[in-house]
Amino acid sequence: MMEALLRKLLLAAGRNAALSRLMRKHGMRLGARRYVAGTGLTEAIATVRRLNKEGKLATLDHLGEYAGSARDAARAAEMCLKTLDALHHSGVDGNLSLKLTSLGLDLDTTACENYMRAILQRAAEYGIFVRIDMEDSKRCERTLRLYDKLSGEFPGVGVVIQAYLRRSPEDLKALGRSGANVRLVKGAYKERPDVAYPDKRDVDSAYLRLAMAHLSSEGYTAIATHDEILIGQARDWMAQQGIPDSRYEYQMLYGIGEELQNRLVKDGCKVRVYVPFGEDWFGYFIRRLAERPANLWFVLKHWRK
Repeated sequence: MMEALLRKLLLAAGRNAALSRLMRKHGMRLGARRYVAGTGLTEAIATVRRLNKEGKLATLDHLGEYAGSARDAARAAEMCLKTLDALHHSGVDGNLSLKLTSLGLDLDTTACENYMRAILQRAAEYGIFVRIDMEDSKRCERTLRLYDKLSGEFPGVGVVIQAYLRRSPEDLKALGRSGANVRLVKGAYKERPDVAYPDKRDVDSAYLRLAMAHLSSEGYTAIATHDEILIGQARDWMAQQGIPDSRYEYQMLYGIGEELQNRLVKDGCKVRVYVPFGEDWFGYFIRRLAERPANLWFVLKHWRK
């Protein structure tokens, strides 16, 4: 009960604009670097280079979502282009992840699509893959519709499916028929019980079923979880079914599950790390603390130093 209360307090703090400004003013010395690569591209590329040396791939995400104006959306699109440029010119092995709301999905769908086309065109020139992150259920249909439209023109684009959504089996079935590159996650947004499974056991079961379904399709599967039990079950099933290594990879968040990442790399598995960066790091940092409130004591220890 105390952990649930602490989680609610942390999430409320993450939505507090004044607190966010205060935290950003004092930098990232509170332990945020455990989860965020830094505020700028130079730090982000250096992080990807280090991960590459450890045998891991990466995907960069410039933090910031829910563009509040056309100007915000234009800035986010420009940052995506700069990130692609930096990935290409640095020679590191990484791709790009982005959220459509950062490109103004809620403001102007046409402008958002145009930004996506410009980003995917630049990425295609460089041979860099782009992943469209999934957001809350209210934006799920629009996200999949735009992905479907763009994927016919740009093969180097993928999308995300959230296992806790009740609609996901049908969505994934359609994506499997088209050979889509899908990142499968459990889901982290607060949703109504009629929209998403509220019980962790149901979510875990749904995750494994969806993973097996997509691995059995013509698509590519990014198994994005830190759940060792689920990973073990998926590995056992793939070994039994003879699923080739070229059909999947494991994905995890920067700063989380590093020992598991290293074990998978040692076993010869393909591991990609989701690397967030940017000035707007506070909300992301708070969400990571809310997922595991025990990490708050790590932050408090750094505050005292």
